[in-house]
Amino acid sequence: MPAPEPPAGSTAVGGKYSSELAGEANGAGAPDLPAGMVEVHSVSKIFGDVVAVSDVTFAVRSGVTALLGPNGAGKSTLFRMMCGLTSPSRGSVRVLGADARLDRDVRGRIGLSPQQDALFDRLDALDFVHIAAETHGVADPVDAARWALELVELNPDDPRPVSGYSKGMRQRTKLAAALVHDPDVLILDEPLNGLDPLQRRRMIDVLEDLGAQGRCVLVSSHVLEEVALLGSRILVIAQGRLVASGDYRELRELMDDRPHQVSVEADKPRNLAAALVESGTAVAVRVEGSAVIADTLDVDRLGREIAPLARRLDARLRTVLPLDDDLESVFRYLVERR
Repeated sequence: MPAPEPPAGSTAVGGKYSSELAGEANGAGAPDLPAGMVEVHSVSKIFGDVVAVSDVTFAVRSGVTALLGPNGAGKSTLFRMMCGLTSPSRGSVRVLGADARLDRDVRGRIGLSPQQDALFDRLDALDFVHIAAETHGVADPVDAARWALELVELNPDDPRPVSGYSKGMRQRTKLAAALVHDPDVLILDEPLNGLDPLQRRRMIDVLEDLGAQGRCVLVSSHVLEEVALLGSRILVIAQGRLVASGDYRELRELMDDRPHQVSVEADKPRNLAAALVESGTAVAVRVEGSAVIADTLDVDRLGREIAPLARRLDARLRTVLPLDDDLESVFRYLVERR
Protein backbone atom coordinates (compact mmCIF):
# COMPACT_ATOMS: atom_id res chain seq x y z
CA MET A 1 0.00 0.00 0.00
CA PRO A 2 1.63 3.30 -1.04
CA ALA A 3 2.30 5.65 1.86
CA PRO A 4 1.45 9.35 1.69
CA GLU A 5 4.39 11.73 1.65
CA PRO A 6 5.31 13.02 5.13
CA PRO A 7 4.97 16.66 6.11
CA ALA A 8 7.69 19.11 5.18
CA GLY A 9 10.52 19.39 7.67
CA SER A 10 10.56 15.69 8.60
CA THR A 11 13.90 14.76 10.16
CA ALA A 12 13.52 11.00 10.65
CA VAL A 13 16.03 8.57 9.23
CA GLY A 14 13.48 6.74 7.07
CA GLY A 15 14.54 5.76 3.55
CA LYS A 16 12.12 7.58 1.20
CA TYR A 17 11.57 10.39 3.72
CA SER A 18 15.29 11.22 4.09
CA SER A 19 18.66 10.46 2.55
CA GLU A 20 19.86 9.10 5.90
CA LEU A 21 19.44 5.47 6.87
CA ALA A 22 19.62 3.85 10.28
CA GLY A 23 20.91 0.64 11.81
CA GLU A 24 22.18 -1.97 9.39
CA ALA A 25 21.42 0.34 6.48
CA ASN A 26 24.16 2.77 7.54
CA GLY A 27 26.17 4.19 4.65
CA ALA A 28 27.71 7.38 3.37
CA GLY A 29 26.18 10.42 5.02
CA ALA A 30 24.26 8.29 7.55
CA PRO A 31 24.21 9.16 11.25
CA ASP A 32 26.68 7.30 13.45
CA LEU A 33 24.23 4.97 15.18
CA PRO A 34 25.16 1.93 17.29
CA ALA A 35 24.98 -1.57 15.82
CA GLY A 36 21.76 -2.04 17.74
CA MET A 37 19.23 0.78 17.48
CA VAL A 38 17.75 -0.69 20.67
CA GLU A 39 20.09 -2.47 23.09
CA VAL A 40 18.93 -4.29 26.22
CA HIS A 41 21.71 -5.66 28.42
CA SER A 42 21.18 -7.91 31.47
CA VAL A 43 17.93 -6.11 32.31
CA SER A 44 15.69 -7.03 35.21
CA LYS A 45 12.65 -5.19 36.53
CA ILE A 46 11.32 -6.02 39.97
CA PHE A 47 8.11 -4.72 41.55
CA GLY A 48 8.18 -5.68 45.22
CA ASP A 49 8.13 -9.47 45.25
CA VAL A 50 7.27 -9.72 41.54
CA VAL A 51 10.01 -10.18 38.94
CA ALA A 52 8.44 -8.79 35.77
CA VAL A 53 11.61 -9.03 33.65
CA SER A 54 14.59 -11.22 34.51
CA ASP A 55 18.09 -10.84 33.07
CA VAL A 56 17.08 -10.10 29.46
CA THR A 57 19.68 -9.24 26.82
CA PHE A 58 19.17 -8.52 23.12
CA ALA A 59 19.92 -5.92 20.44
CA VAL A 60 17.54 -4.84 17.67
CA ARG A 61 18.51 -3.15 14.43
CA SER A 62 16.42 -1.55 11.69
CA GLY A 63 13.43 -3.41 10.28
CA VAL A 64 10.51 -5.12 11.98
CA THR A 65 11.08 -7.24 15.09
CA ALA A 66 8.25 -9.00 16.92
CA LEU A 67 8.23 -9.46 20.69
CA LEU A 68 6.13 -12.59 21.15
CA GLY A 69 4.80 -13.82 24.46
CA PRO A 70 1.63 -14.52 26.43
CA ASN A 71 -0.12 -11.79 28.40
CA GLY A 72 1.88 -11.04 31.54
CA ALA A 73 5.18 -12.22 30.04
CA GLY A 74 6.88 -8.84 30.55
CA LYS A 75 6.56 -7.36 27.04
CA SER A 76 4.92 -4.09 28.11
CA THR A 77 7.41 -3.63 30.95
CA LEU A 78 10.29 -3.98 28.49
CA PHE A 79 8.67 -1.42 26.20
CA ARG A 80 8.21 1.05 29.05
CA MET A 81 11.90 0.77 29.91
CA MET A 82 12.87 1.34 26.27
CA CYS A 83 10.76 4.51 26.16
CA GLY A 84 12.24 5.83 29.40
CA LEU A 85 8.93 5.60 31.26
CA THR A 86 10.50 3.44 33.95
CA SER A 87 14.06 2.45 34.78
CA PRO A 88 15.39 -1.10 35.05
CA SER A 89 16.10 -2.48 38.50
CA ARG A 90 19.31 -3.94 37.06
CA GLY A 91 21.06 -3.70 33.73
CA SER A 92 20.82 -1.06 31.01
CA VAL A 93 18.54 -0.09 28.13
CA ARG A 94 19.88 2.13 25.35
CA VAL A 95 17.95 3.50 22.39
CA LEU A 96 19.99 5.07 19.58
CA GLY A 97 22.98 4.92 21.89
CA ALA A 98 21.42 6.72 24.87
CA ASP A 99 19.24 6.17 27.92
CA ALA A 100 15.80 7.49 26.92
CA ARG A 101 14.99 8.20 30.56
CA LEU A 102 17.85 10.71 30.73
CA ASP A 103 18.07 11.94 27.14
CA ARG A 104 15.18 14.15 26.00
CA ASP A 105 16.36 14.22 22.38
CA VAL A 106 16.27 10.43 22.15
CA ARG A 107 12.80 10.34 23.71
CA GLY A 108 11.70 12.59 20.87
CA ARG A 109 12.91 10.04 18.33
CA ILE A 110 10.74 7.26 19.78
CA GLY A 111 7.11 6.67 18.84
CA LEU A 112 5.00 4.66 21.31
CA SER A 113 1.59 3.11 20.79
CA PRO A 114 0.64 1.68 24.20
CA GLN A 115 -1.54 -1.36 24.72
CA GLN A 116 -3.96 0.64 26.86
CA ASP A 117 -6.92 2.09 24.98
CA ALA A 118 -6.34 5.59 26.33
CA LEU A 119 -7.72 8.26 23.98
CA PHE A 120 -9.36 11.62 24.64
CA ASP A 121 -12.81 10.40 23.72
CA ARG A 122 -14.34 13.84 23.17
CA LEU A 123 -11.82 14.73 20.46
CA ASP A 124 -11.95 13.74 16.84
CA ALA A 125 -8.97 11.83 15.44
CA LEU A 126 -7.38 14.87 13.81
CA ASP A 127 -7.44 16.85 17.05
CA PHE A 128 -6.07 13.90 19.02
CA VAL A 129 -3.14 13.31 16.66
CA HIS A 130 -2.62 17.09 16.34
CA ILE A 131 -2.03 17.28 20.11
CA ALA A 132 0.54 14.49 19.82
CA ALA A 133 2.30 16.43 17.04
CA GLU A 134 2.39 19.60 19.12
CA THR A 135 3.73 17.67 22.11
CA HIS A 136 6.67 16.56 19.96
CA GLY A 137 7.25 20.05 18.60
CA VAL A 138 6.48 19.16 14.98
CA ALA A 139 6.89 22.22 12.75
CA ASP A 140 3.47 21.92 11.04
CA PRO A 141 1.36 19.85 13.42
CA VAL A 142 -1.87 19.95 11.39
CA ASP A 143 -0.23 18.72 8.19
CA ALA A 144 1.69 16.10 10.18
CA ALA A 145 -1.54 14.87 11.83
CA ARG A 146 -3.29 14.61 8.46
CA TRP A 147 -0.35 12.70 6.98
CA ALA A 148 -0.24 10.22 9.87
CA LEU A 149 -3.99 9.56 9.74
CA GLU A 150 -3.90 9.01 6.00
CA LEU A 151 -0.99 6.63 6.43
CA VAL A 152 -3.11 4.38 8.67
CA GLU A 153 -6.13 4.80 6.36
CA LEU A 154 -8.24 7.03 8.58
CA ASN A 155 -10.08 10.07 7.23
CA PRO A 156 -8.60 13.20 8.87
CA ASP A 157 -11.83 15.08 8.07
CA ASP A 158 -14.06 12.64 9.94
CA PRO A 159 -15.88 14.85 12.48
CA ARG A 160 -16.87 12.02 14.81
CA PRO A 161 -15.27 11.92 18.25
CA VAL A 162 -13.04 8.89 18.74
CA SER A 163 -15.54 7.60 21.31
CA GLY A 164 -17.63 6.57 18.30
CA TYR A 165 -14.78 4.66 16.66
CA SER A 166 -14.52 0.89 16.48
CA LYS A 167 -11.70 -0.92 18.30
CA GLY A 168 -9.74 -1.19 15.07
CA MET A 169 -10.14 2.52 14.29
CA ARG A 170 -9.02 3.45 17.80
CA GLN A 171 -5.95 1.27 17.38
CA ARG A 172 -5.10 3.04 14.13
CA THR A 173 -5.61 6.43 15.79
CA LYS A 174 -3.03 5.46 18.43
CA LEU A 175 -0.67 4.31 15.70
CA ALA A 176 -1.08 7.64 13.88
CA ALA A 177 -0.22 9.49 17.11
CA ALA A 178 2.92 7.35 17.45
CA LEU A 179 3.92 8.13 13.86
CA VAL A 180 3.09 11.82 13.71
CA HIS A 181 6.62 13.06 14.51
CA ASP A 182 8.18 10.59 12.02
CA PRO A 183 10.24 8.75 14.66
CA ASP A 184 13.33 6.60 14.14
CA VAL A 185 12.16 3.93 16.62
CA LEU A 186 8.56 2.72 16.78
CA ILE A 187 7.45 0.73 19.82
CA LEU A 188 3.99 -0.73 19.27
CA ASP A 189 2.32 -2.72 22.04
CA GLU A 190 -0.29 -5.10 20.58
CA PRO A 191 -1.05 -2.70 17.68
CA LEU A 192 -3.04 -5.22 15.63
CA ASN A 193 -5.46 -6.13 18.40
CA GLY A 194 -9.02 -5.41 17.32
CA LEU A 195 -8.30 -4.99 13.61
CA ASP A 196 -10.28 -7.03 11.10
CA PRO A 197 -8.27 -9.29 8.73
CA LEU A 198 -8.13 -6.72 5.91
CA GLN A 199 -7.06 -3.90 8.26
CA ARG A 200 -4.49 -6.20 9.86
CA ARG A 201 -2.95 -7.05 6.49
CA ARG A 202 -2.80 -3.38 5.50
CA MET A 203 -1.25 -2.33 8.80
CA ILE A 204 1.34 -5.07 8.49
CA ASP A 205 2.19 -3.65 5.05
CA VAL A 206 2.63 -0.20 6.64
CA LEU A 207 4.88 -1.59 9.39
CA GLU A 208 6.99 -3.53 6.90
CA ASP A 209 7.35 -0.40 4.75
CA LEU A 210 8.43 1.65 7.77
CA GLY A 211 10.99 -0.99 8.70
CA ALA A 212 12.31 -1.13 5.14
CA GLN A 213 12.91 2.63 5.29
CA GLY A 214 15.50 2.13 8.05
CA ARG A 215 13.37 2.54 11.15
CA CYS A 216 13.47 0.14 14.05
CA VAL A 217 9.91 -1.18 14.46
CA LEU A 218 9.24 -3.27 17.58
CA VAL A 219 5.83 -4.94 17.65
CA SER A 220 4.56 -6.97 20.60
CA SER A 221 1.91 -9.62 20.21
CA HIS A 222 0.51 -12.66 21.96
CA VAL A 223 -1.22 -13.77 18.72
CA LEU A 224 0.87 -16.29 16.85
CA GLU A 225 -0.80 -15.73 13.49
CA GLU A 226 0.07 -12.02 13.61
CA VAL A 227 3.75 -12.75 14.08
CA ALA A 228 3.69 -15.28 11.25
CA LEU A 229 2.16 -12.63 8.95
CA LEU A 230 4.79 -10.07 9.93
CA GLY A 231 7.46 -12.49 8.77
CA SER A 232 9.79 -10.73 11.14
CA ARG A 233 12.62 -11.49 13.44
CA ILE A 234 11.17 -12.82 16.65
CA LEU A 235 12.05 -12.43 20.33
CA VAL A 236 10.16 -14.93 22.48
CA ILE A 237 9.42 -13.79 26.04
CA ALA A 238 8.01 -16.10 28.71
CA GLN A 239 7.76 -15.46 32.45
CA GLY A 240 9.92 -12.37 32.14
CA ARG A 241 12.76 -14.16 30.39
CA LEU A 242 13.99 -14.19 26.80
CA VAL A 243 13.63 -17.85 25.85
CA ALA A 244 14.60 -17.63 22.18
CA SER A 245 15.34 -15.24 19.33
CA GLY A 246 15.71 -15.52 15.57
CA ASP A 247 13.48 -15.88 12.55
CA TYR A 248 10.75 -18.51 12.47
CA ARG A 249 12.87 -21.20 10.82
CA GLU A 250 15.72 -20.66 13.27
CA LEU A 251 13.29 -21.06 16.16
CA ARG A 252 11.85 -24.20 14.61
CA GLU A 253 15.35 -25.70 14.48
CA LEU A 254 15.52 -25.41 18.27
CA MET A 255 12.98 -28.23 18.37
CA ASP A 256 15.27 -30.68 16.61
CA ASP A 257 15.96 -32.48 19.90
CA ARG A 258 12.55 -34.11 19.66
CA PRO A 259 10.71 -35.96 16.85
CA HIS A 260 8.76 -34.01 14.28
CA GLN A 261 5.24 -35.11 13.43
CA VAL A 262 4.10 -35.55 9.85
CA SER A 263 0.67 -36.63 8.63
CA VAL A 264 0.74 -38.86 5.55
CA GLU A 265 -2.65 -39.59 4.02
CA ALA A 266 -2.76 -42.61 1.70
CA ASP A 267 -5.10 -45.40 0.61
CA LYS A 268 -3.02 -48.14 2.35
CA PRO A 269 -2.21 -46.44 5.65
CA ARG A 270 -1.40 -49.56 7.70
CA ASN A 271 1.01 -50.94 5.10
CA LEU A 272 2.64 -47.55 4.77
CA ALA A 273 2.96 -47.17 8.56
CA ALA A 274 4.73 -50.52 8.84
CA ALA A 275 7.09 -49.63 5.99
CA LEU A 276 8.02 -46.29 7.56
CA VAL A 277 9.03 -47.99 10.83
CA GLU A 278 10.79 -50.90 9.09
CA SER A 279 12.90 -48.51 6.98
CA GLY A 280 13.83 -46.42 10.02
CA THR A 281 12.28 -43.31 8.45
CA ALA A 282 9.88 -43.01 11.40
CA VAL A 283 10.58 -43.76 15.06
CA ALA A 284 6.87 -44.16 15.86
CA VAL A 285 3.61 -44.25 13.93
CA ARG A 286 -0.10 -44.39 14.52
CA VAL A 287 -2.95 -44.73 12.07
CA GLU A 288 -5.94 -42.40 12.20
CA GLY A 289 -8.42 -43.32 9.50
CA SER A 290 -6.60 -42.97 6.17
CA ALA A 291 -3.74 -40.98 7.71
CA VAL A 292 -0.46 -42.16 9.16
CA ILE A 293 0.84 -39.89 11.92
CA ALA A 294 4.60 -40.42 11.79
CA ASP A 295 7.19 -39.25 14.33
CA THR A 296 10.51 -38.71 12.58
CA LEU A 297 13.91 -37.35 13.57
CA ASP A 298 14.68 -36.45 9.96
CA VAL A 299 11.89 -34.64 8.11
CA ASP A 300 13.99 -34.24 4.98
CA ARG A 301 14.62 -37.98 4.79
CA LEU A 302 10.94 -38.74 5.20
CA GLY A 303 10.19 -36.28 2.42
CA ARG A 304 12.67 -38.02 0.11
CA GLU A 305 11.62 -41.58 0.91
CA ILE A 306 7.84 -41.40 1.27
CA ALA A 307 7.07 -41.44 -2.48
CA PRO A 308 9.36 -44.43 -3.29
CA LEU A 309 7.89 -46.31 -0.31
CA ALA A 310 4.36 -45.63 -1.54
CA ARG A 311 5.23 -46.79 -5.08
CA ARG A 312 6.74 -50.01 -3.75
CA LEU A 313 3.54 -50.70 -1.82
CA ASP A 314 1.36 -49.62 -4.75
CA ALA A 315 -0.21 -47.06 -2.40
CA ARG A 316 -1.57 -43.73 -3.56
CA LEU A 317 -0.41 -40.71 -1.56
CA ARG A 318 -2.95 -37.95 -1.02
CA THR A 319 -1.26 -35.48 1.33
CA VAL A 320 1.99 -35.14 3.28
CA LEU A 321 1.70 -32.39 5.90
CA PRO A 322 3.91 -31.40 8.85
CA LEU A 323 1.84 -31.16 12.04
CA ASP A 324 4.23 -29.19 14.23
CA ASP A 325 6.03 -26.95 11.73
CA ASP A 326 4.10 -23.87 12.78
CA LEU A 327 4.68 -20.96 15.12
CA GLU A 328 2.20 -22.17 17.72
CA SER A 329 4.09 -25.42 18.15
CA VAL A 330 7.39 -23.57 18.40
CA PHE A 331 6.04 -21.16 20.99
CA ARG A 332 4.44 -23.90 23.09
CA TYR A 333 7.66 -25.91 23.02
CA LEU A 334 9.85 -22.95 23.98
CA VAL A 335 7.60 -21.95 26.87
CA GLU A 336 7.05 -25.48 28.19
CA ARG A 337 10.76 -26.28 28.29
CA ARG A 338 11.52 -23.35 30.64
